Amino acid sequence: MRTTVDIAEPLLRNARRSAARRGVTVSVVLEDALRRYLAMKPDVAAPPFELLTVRGELVDPNVNLDRTSEWITRDDEARFGTAG
Repeated sequence: MRTTVDIAEPLLRNARRSAARRGVTVSVVLEDALRRYLAMKPDVAAPPFELLTVRGELVDPNVNLDRTSEWITRDDEARFGTAG
């Protein structure tokens, strides 16, 4: 089937070179490229991110959230007792 498309000149030059190297027409190069493109599996979008938050009883207002080492220390103390 015959159709008309606009192709950027540098891209068309590359297609012509490729066709000449392969000994085929530009149409064959474009058909091959289009077939490969259409056969590709679509990118799977990452599932939307959901931020889960808690209120009240799980939040310790005495913990400085800017200091993760404090969280680790409190967790260790809760699990293994305080040192000393």
